[in-house]
Amino acid sequence: MRFDLYADLAALKACPVNGSLPQGLASGFVDGCTTVFYEAERRGANKEKNEARQCYMQHVSRAMLELEEFKQLQLDADVENLPDPSWIAFEIAFTLETPWYSKDDRAFHVLDNPVHKDHVFGVPFMSAASWKGLFRWACRMHAGLHGYLEKHGGKLEGWKEPPWILHLFGNERDENKDFQRGALAFYPTWFSKIGFEVINPHSRKTRAGTQPIYYEVVPVGAKGALRLLYAPVPGAVERDQINRRETVEKLLDAVEALLTIYGISAKRTVGWGTAKIESLTARRRNTETVTATPLADFKQKVSAWLNSSGGAA
Repeated sequence: MRFDLYADLAALKACPVNGSLPQGLASGFVDGCTTVFYEAERRGANKEKNEARQCYMQHVSRAMLELEEFKQLQLDADVENLPDPSWIAFEIAFTLETPWYSKDDRAFHVLDNPVHKDHVFGVPFMSAASWKGLFRWACRMHAGLHGYLEKHGGKLEGWKEPPWILHLFGNERDENKDFQRGALAFYPTWFSKIGFEVINPHSRKTRAGTQPIYYEVVPVGAKGALRLLYAPVPGAVERDQINRRETVEKLLDAVEALLTIYGISAKRTVGWGTAKIESLTARRRNTETVTATPLADFKQKVSAWLNSSGGAA
């Protein structure tokens, strides 16, 4: 099968404009456009090279990348059947206010800066590991990391995690202490739209554009959802000596700061990856679902929820 793919690519004379999406972003369509692009570059045919890139960009920007087979796999978290009543499933729906970008690890691509996509389905997505890393950083900032770095010359050495952050995220596996699992579990976020941004560096001498740099992004207006599960193991709240209600409130404050201020994308320093929170939802077994906006109202409802039977520690 791999030989057949290589043979088909070698025989291509033009981009396969009828490629099916989003599957074609994992294999097939994207391989064809890339092959035509690099073959034109090898021959020095700049016009054909640009046509191959434009073919890819036009075809992708018009597509809605929703996959029915993907929905049937039911990869989203099953929050209706949580095994423990102390576990809480959060879902924060948001709309991007600036582009979202994370560089794909695909080596063979018609663009220099493709957006991160699932290797099987071709759908742009943000991994659970990316969410966890950014969210831990946002919690640290909420706990005063910015001031600590200013006092210590930007060095993290000596920083001690507050108990509530250790409770949520655990400790590092390579630390010289017993490994402690965190109480949070994250899920990937899937997007259904791709757009493009252009950065055009200018020459200092001529003050004219030199070579446009294309970024494949999830565009402004695209919708997504942050899904996370607060699932402390039995005895973790007592062991970590934290107040569960206060910890959840700090967690939600960090969510708001991450989405609306810091951003969840690469190139956050230029403002990419910020979003507007559309709705906040919390679910727990055998308990009525809590949904509210803005964040202050949601926190109030969740706090009352936790203070009820089986609530805060």
